[in-house]
Parts: sequence; structure tokens; C-alpha cells
Amino acid sequence: MKHANILVIEDDPGIQDMLKYSFSAEAYTLFQAYTVKQGWEIIENKAIDLVLLDWMLPDNSGIDLLHRIRKYHSMLPVIMVTAKTEEEDRILGLDVGADDYVTKPFSVRELNSRIQAVLRRVMPDEQVIQIGDLYLDPASHRVKIKETALNLSPTEFRLLHYFMSHTDRVFTRSQLLDQVWGAQVYVEERTVDVHIRRLRKQLSVHQLDSLLQTVHGSGYRFSRLA
Repeated sequence: MKHANILVIEDDPGIQDMLKYSFSAEAYTLFQAYTVKQGWEIIENKAIDLVLLDWMLPDNSGIDLLHRIRKYHSMLPVIMVTAKTEEEDRILGLDVGADDYVTKPFSVRELNSRIQAVLRRVMPDEQVIQIGDLYLDPASHRVKIKETALNLSPTEFRLLHYFMSHTDRVFTRSQLLDQVWGAQVYVEERTVDVHIRRLRKQLSVHQLDSLLQTVHGSGYRFSRLA
């Protein structure tokens, strides 16, 4: 696992201390914030690779901060770590844009496993991939067709990167959910179809939507030959 800068936004000093101690042997540099205001200042001024975000903070809601992160730092991965355990809360957190959702009390080992799973998705091999006029740079999270940049959501970027890294293979919706969303994130399989349609719409402007193919009865394939 590559080194990662992790920001923990949590107002409980006990949890902050536990994570600092528990992760001391990992390839992480931990930044600590106890309020939304402190967290946002660190996000704006440091090269943060992942945020662990509590929902209930003294000065504002973690969900409000997540909205702001998605607006201004759309590619920054966020794992909600919260005492809110209801299904509707988990769905809201994921819908707003959390990459994963962990409820308190939690196992540090499980949380570390979730962190590493998210980092593997968002910090993949940084080699540039080019298929015809389609160009994807994992390091800068940029996608271009010739000289025109595509504006993709974080999930759409990960989905396209996964397809371009595994061309001419058929993946079921379930496989794509596990590889792109993560095995611990519970979303419906139709979510894959929604993101496929969005990707195709962006590619169709440049007549490249045929690269992303539906294999009836099986799933989807990204072809170099289209």
C-alpha cells in the first residue's frame, strides 16, 4: 500500500487517540481535526488522500461538510465513521457521496481494511491509459478525448478506469459493484446501469459510446475494437 495522508475529523479525543496509536505502524500520516471548520482548513491546505468523517460534530454536520467536499474536492475519498446506524442514515451518507460507511463502535482492523480497500480504488496504478482518442490519467484524475476534458464524478472515473484497465473482458453488475464500489458498500445492481448510461452519454458526444458494450444476459464490456 502506498503512503497516504489521512484526515480524521472526529470530536471524540478517545477515538482520535485510538486511531493515532493503532495506525502508527501503517503507511499513513494522520491529520486530526475536531470540528468541521478545522477539517475544512486542513483539506484546503494539505494534500489529503482520504477523510474519516464523523456525522455529528460540534459546529456543523459532517453531511454538510461532505456536500462541500463533493462540490470543491470531488475526487477526495470520504469514509463516514458515525454512531448513526439506521439504514436511512447509511443510504443518505452514500447518496451524498461517501465512499464507505462505518458505524460505531467499530473494529480498528475492519476500519483499516475499509481504508485500504478505498485507497486501492482511488490510488491505483498511476500509469496513463490511452485507447484511441480516449486518455485517462489516474495520477491527476483527468480524462480527455483528444483535447476535450470530460467531467466525470468520482464513481464514473473509477468505473471508466476499471474498464480501461481490463479491456475486452465481460463483467457482471455484481463484479463491478465489488471492484468499483467495494464489497462492503451496499447498493443495488441497477446503480451500475445508471453510471453506465452516464458514461455512455459523455462518450457519445465524441462518438465513442460504442466502446462501452452491453453483453446481454451477462453484463458489460469495454472494447478496444469498437
